[in-house]
Formats: sequence, structure tokens, C-alpha cells
Amino acid sequence: MRRDYARSGLSEADLAPTWFEQFEGWLAAAVAAGLPEPNAMVLATATPAGRPSARTVLLKGIDEAGFVWYTNLTSRKGTELAANPYASLVFPWHPMGRQVVVTGPVAPVSRAQTEAYFARRPVDSRLGAWASAQSTVVADRGALDDALAEVTARFGADGPAGPPAHWGGLRLAPDTVEFWQGRHGRLHDRLRYRADRPGDWVVERLAP
Repeated sequence: MRRDYARSGLSEADLAPTWFEQFEGWLAAAVAAGLPEPNAMVLATATPAGRPSARTVLLKGIDEAGFVWYTNLTSRKGTELAANPYASLVFPWHPMGRQVVVTGPVAPVSRAQTEAYFARRPVDSRLGAWASAQSTVVADRGALDDALAEVTARFGADGPAGPPAHWGGLRLAPDTVEFWQGRHGRLHDRLRYRADRPGDWVVERLAP
């Protein structure tokens, strides 16, 4: 299974002045191209001993400060990030021959920001956040259905107004953001913004 990438390349002259502007442009292009869930990203975490894990989550906020998502903080990713607050993100926009790879430290967003986002979620998603003890072993599907029925009876048809204490937002503040553009013969373009010191970034080309 092999696919050649015949799209135009990515040169230093093509890049926006900041990683944030460059990412916004590529994300907008992914949305315009009709990619399914263009805000889906692979989140990689690790234990303090270096044992990694990865999963796909959804980007829910982006600004100059970093990339934001929301989760059960007692889940595997939540507990790993509490113990080892550093992660990597990958945006796999395969149909466009592109990916973005991000690394950096992770910290919680404010509780006010978490509550504001939670209030905008659909009722079913708010109920699910209360019903699921994410990453724990459950006996069967029926146990999840029973938990959902319990919280639905507790909160009613409108669902909970606020999130449980163990649910919140996390932000990765990037120290590197790499833009990868597939090229012919596997000689891909890889241009990376790297934080040289606070407020100062350099752009580097990486060998494919």
C-alpha cells in the first residue's frame, strides 16, 4: 500500500509569519475541502516512566496561546497529563497530503472557560460526561445505559447545566509546530516553527 503525493510543495516563502496564522490557514483549507472532522487530532501522552498512549480527540479552541480540548480528567489521558504534563498532537489531513505535528506542555484552562464550553454542548453530550467514568472497566453496555438513565433521571430533560468536577479543558502551549506537505518520491516538505526563547520563534526545514 503506497500512495505518491503529487501536490505542490511547501516553501519557506509560503509560510505565514506565525505558526498560528499558518495553522488557521491550513485548517480553513481542510474545512473548505470537505474533510470529515478536520478538527480531529491524535493526542499522544505518556506516563512518567515513558509508556505512551494515543487516541483521537477533537480540537475545540485555537488561539496564539495554544490548542484546547475537553475531557474527563480522570481518564487515562487525563491522569497521564497530570503526572507528565507534556504531549504531542497530530492533525492527519491525508486527502490533502498534509499533516501538522505539535509538541508542548499541557495545562488546564480556567474553570470558567470549561463551564462556558460545557453549557454549549448538546444535552446528550452533557449527560454522557456525567454518566461515563471514562477509561474504567465496565461490565457490559448495560452498565453504561443504566448510568445514563440514572443521570437523566437526576437532571431531567434539560440535562446538567454544569460539568462534573472531574471534567475540564486542557491547553497545549506549543513549543514546536511542524507543517508537513507530501511530495513526490517521499521527499516531503517539513517546515517547523520552534520556540527559540519566549516570544521568539525560528523556522527550520527538516529532512523527510
